[in-house]
Amino acid sequence: MKLARTRFRSRSTAAAAGAVIAALALTTACNRDSTGAGGDKPAIGIDLPRSDSDFWNSYAQYLEKGIESDGVNALPLSNSQNDVTKLAANVQVFRNSGAKAVVMAPQDTGAIASTLDSLAARGIPVVSVDTRPDKGEVYMVVRADNRAYGTKACEFLGERLGGKGKVAELQGALDSINGRDRSEAFAACMREKFPNIKVFELPTDWKGDVASAKLQNLLAQHPDLNGVYMQAGGVFLQPTLALLEQKGLLKPTGHEDHITIVSNDGIPQELDAIRKGQIDATVSQPADLYAEYALYYARAAAEGRTFEPGRTDHGSTIIEIPGGLEDQLPAPLVTKDNVDDKALWGNSVGQ
Repeated sequence: MKLARTRFRSRSTAAAAGAVIAALALTTACNRDSTGAGGDKPAIGIDLPRSDSDFWNSYAQYLEKGIESDGVNALPLSNSQNDVTKLAANVQVFRNSGAKAVVMAPQDTGAIASTLDSLAARGIPVVSVDTRPDKGEVYMVVRADNRAYGTKACEFLGERLGGKGKVAELQGALDSINGRDRSEAFAACMREKFPNIKVFELPTDWKGDVASAKLQNLLAQHPDLNGVYMQAGGVFLQPTLALLEQKGLLKPTGHEDHITIVSNDGIPQELDAIRKGQIDATVSQPADLYAEYALYYARAAAEGRTFEPGRTDHGSTIIEIPGGLEDQLPAPLVTKDNVDDKALWGNSVGQ
């Protein structure tokens, strides 16, 4: 995976923060292909968050390709397996191994603060992928707008259901900012735009078996359920489809008894399910761009480069957050109308 040339503006000091927007056009761009001091490539520590999700496994593939094709000096990759204690231990290994920057994707965004503090104390910048830590300093969060995920899912479901019906929401972990953002935005949109749709919120901790069990119980109580919002297709898709098929409820799009399903992730299996009429839409979370810009920002951090809020030339917006910056990458809604678009990472992963 070759990183395209992109130019960003240098980050202003705290004293000049109020003038950021006005000064954007006047700031100096920095070239993403610049090299570190002495030409040596700094060591980068990279922790993968889990291996039980098709989305994160795809992200890992893109990372490995990027490391190889761009000659990134990556320390041996670790996998914290959705365990913040393992993540802390893996980070300790990176510190002891001379990492100049760390890439992580903490799944429990409330429990990672002490680890971030320990890295900041040693001057080791952190790039957080997909999740924004609740507290602590980060160099850059590489993420999409997760509130937009919930809003897009709400609007699609609400319109398809004609503003009435019953919807199961398979929520992620609510101790994760992603789970909270998607859930809060979905709920707010439903209250405002579709008050006649009854939403059943089902927290799952991002676990497919929990989602399946809770959905099964809900269907027993509400057999007239006609919509499902899955906040993570990478873990919810297969158990959900298997359950609906087992109960004879997996009717294709267009059938009068079809249950409208909207997902998040954009994995190949979701795209195939859209083609088959099993689900109706997904919001494509950019696994390829997550990997590309995680590596880019990690190298930039290790080399001492800085950025500031504003539009980028790769279709995103950098915003200021408590403790750092966040690059909000685009995440398009995918339906049968654009499911074959070759620009979607789910149509090219593994190639």
